[in-house]
Amino acid sequence: MYAIVEIAGQQFKVAKDQKVFVHRLSGKEGDVVNFDNVLLLDNDGQVTIGAPVIEGAAVAAKILRHLKGDKVIVFKKKRRKGYKKKNGHRQYLTEIVIEKVVTNGSKPAKKTTKTSEKKASVKKAPVKKVTVKKTTKADDLKKIEGIGPKIASILTEAGYESFAKLAKADPEKIRELLLEKGGKRYAMHNPETWPKQAELAAEGKWEELKKWQDELDGGRS
Repeated sequence: MYAIVEIAGQQFKVAKDQKVFVHRLSGKEGDVVNFDNVLLLDNDGQVTIGAPVIEGAAVAAKILRHLKGDKVIVFKKKRRKGYKKKNGHRQYLTEIVIEKVVTNGSKPAKKTTKTSEKKASVKKAPVKKVTVKKTTKADDLKKIEGIGPKIASILTEAGYESFAKLAKADPEKIRELLLEKGGKRYAMHNPETWPKQAELAAEGKWEELKKWQDELDGGRS
């Protein structure tokens, strides 16, 4: 028979008359101590697992002596910092001998329901339908001769974010928009050819557009 028991924060596999070194206990030499955090019991092949511990089970032990463990060297170093530190440590231990493994009143582990049974007992919550608004990607208006990054930003904010919308725009309204948003600095730009260029771009006639743009001067015909 053996048991897996928790002693001073550590788990040990113990049997009768076995000697174990554990973290320092508070009792005196010769005292009998009981540990009731038994996690597993094996009684001649009959295994009982706790949930998390086995009720009624315990391990009785006798304190033999208190001692210190072997010295452990702790060395710390930081590269290129000139930091080195060396310390020694000896852990305080207690040697105990297992006198008895008590199984009276022990209960078997709690039976867990199968996953399929759990799923059947859980009601499915209604799935909420979420409508996602489709967003159209803005066209690169800078492909139009005479439109730079700043003007493209002004046109996009005004609702002319695509070639198709710009193709239907009134050049005079675009000129007023540039004057309002950009000031006199942008009044010098002539948007008369922009709708026609945008129409060719919207239809995918890039070769025709490129040929025409070679003949334009800053967007002017």
